Amino acid sequence: MNIGLISFAAGVLIGVIYALLKVRSPAPPAIALVGLLGMLLGEQLIATLITHSSAG
Repeated sequence: MNIGLISFAAGVLIGVIYALLKVRSPAPPAIALVGLLGMLLGEQLIATLITHSSAG
């Protein structure tokens, strides 16, 4: 199983538990998470470009 999928599933599970317990999540606002996603995608893009340029 993909590590990203496991991480996502764990996050969803924690979110469900927080909702059932009616506890406010300590997670940052959604806009911060979108920024983090952009950072991760940028990192993956550069890694992919470097791998392809080295292979060629």
